[in-house]
Amino acid sequence: MGRLVPGQAFQAAVPGGEDPFGEPQRAEILAPAFGCLRLAEITPEAIEQYNEQRLCTGRRIHTKRGVVCRGRLKPATVHQEFRILRRILNVAVKKKRLSANPCGGVEFPVPAGKQIRKPHYMTASEQERIELCAPGYLRNAVCIIAEIGLRPYKELMSMRKSQVDFENRLVHIPDSKTPSGKGDMPMTAAALRAFQAQCEETPGAEYFFPSPKLTAKKPYITTLKKVWRATLGKAGVPCFPLYELRHTFATRLSAGGVADHFVTQMLRQGDASVFKRYSQAKLNMMRKALDRLDRRANEHGEDSGTGKPI
Repeated sequence: MGRLVPGQAFQAAVPGGEDPFGEPQRAEILAPAFGCLRLAEITPEAIEQYNEQRLCTGRRIHTKRGVVCRGRLKPATVHQEFRILRRILNVAVKKKRLSANPCGGVEFPVPAGKQIRKPHYMTASEQERIELCAPGYLRNAVCIIAEIGLRPYKELMSMRKSQVDFENRLVHIPDSKTPSGKGDMPMTAAALRAFQAQCEETPGAEYFFPSPKLTAKKPYITTLKKVWRATLGKAGVPCFPLYELRHTFATRLSAGGVADHFVTQMLRQGDASVFKRYSQAKLNMMRKALDRLDRRANEHGEDSGTGKPI
């Protein structure tokens, strides 16, 4: 990641300054510790020392009054940085610039798996309360993500109206987080109504979710964190990230009896080459899978299946 993390090691790992993982902020944090090292100088001991140092680092929060230190970094945060470093070095191994990834010999000092909060499943009653308290554009976004599993910011907020085929009930996704995320996605009737409602709320706009600020850097909304947090508070629902609505989508598909491997395809997380050769057959199968969405998933009993986005 030569552009984001300067230094010979990362330039060798990813030539050309590409960012294949979409984690520029966390990658920059790795730069002071590893950016000036050669690949051979990045050892398991150096990585373990970095992890321990980060676990003792204070957590810096940006507020209106300036930067405030509140406690220490969470193990999950440090573990995410470790995962990014491991993925970067995997590229170096793949390009034969390293014989083995030094992260393989690192034992994380804290059981990070137990520290990572499980994703929240939004029940049907919670969704009703959220949509009742949410402003119109957020209500439509919640419905769309829960019904067809679009990524909130990478896919939905930046979506142009020309990408939606209302007649054939299809959403075209030209750009996504992963190569397999690109393509066409069919819609449920509820998602179609939400898109139509959002289109009526923004007449004349190129995007479904145009930015209300004339001086904004991008012509569409880039964050919903504040309004999402406020809406959850009004609805009396525990706070959880908007992105976890994709977990709700996957859970409802699985509870409806859709096979796990096809749930992965519906989330557009699997191998990009699978199913794409037979696009029409895939679309028909996806439509049938959407018909089996169980919006009361996890309310039937403990034996309901769950799907999990990667």
